[in-house]
Amino acid sequence: MFRPYVLLARLDRPIGWWLLFWPCAWGVALAGGAFARFDLILWMLLGAVAMRGAGCVYNDIVDRDLDAQVERTRGRPLASGAVSLRAAWAWLLLLCAIGFAVLLKLPLIAQGVAVASLVFVAAYPFMKRITWWPQAWLGIVFSWGALVGWAAVAREVSAPMLLLYAGTIAWVIGYDTIYALQDREDDALIGVRSSALRLGRHVRAGVAGFYAVALALWSVAVWIVRPDPLAFVALVPAAIHLAWQVIALEPEDGADALDKFRSNRFAGLLVFLACATVGTGAS
Repeated sequence: MFRPYVLLARLDRPIGWWLLFWPCAWGVALAGGAFARFDLILWMLLGAVAMRGAGCVYNDIVDRDLDAQVERTRGRPLASGAVSLRAAWAWLLLLCAIGFAVLLKLPLIAQGVAVASLVFVAAYPFMKRITWWPQAWLGIVFSWGALVGWAAVAREVSAPMLLLYAGTIAWVIGYDTIYALQDREDDALIGVRSSALRLGRHVRAGVAGFYAVALALWSVAVWIVRPDPLAFVALVPAAIHLAWQVIALEPEDGADALDKFRSNRFAGLLVFLACATVGTGAS
């Protein structure tokens, strides 16, 4: 009875909410709240689970006809008919209600920053129809938590917050390009666009470039928060992990692409530890 709704919100696939949650935690940690505001991190984890689920339901509502044409997605509850469109909308509203409850736990400035993301969230499912870079739009959406996390602790908008956010967008483009490698053939057949198709045989270099930009922007954010060369050392484990993803990636192997994509939950943890080290040392 409940299984189709679990599948519709991808609650059985935690990688999505981990990737949505980590930028939230980075913002909190870099602002100095990794330990002082651990309660806030837990609230953001709940919010990430609920809102990632809501995002998946909304995306499937918009893409239900396209999903039915793609081998990997035709079994999804809406595309297969296991869940009705009306029931999907009701499930979406329930998940949004949980997200709203979390929103009320945030300071006013963080609430405003969080609400501002909704226009980008609403537009995302349509991007694959109009641009070769829907991954960039996903980056705007999935990185937004970095802004919210920082604002919730620092109560201000500042350069480290924006640099952390910009670097996270580059990270998301990189890992979602890897994810899109699984669907290149089907996407090409039905006319759906992606960065994986756009980059073609240069996909490995493209991912490497986006990861390099992410690390460069994160490094500047770290330096502003804590102008100490030793602070850069905190990002070395994350840099090594991202380099491994690029070097070991097998672009023609969908299973390998999925494994590399999923490994970003560990990359997120490494960046969190770096932000916590820097933010705690600076506070």
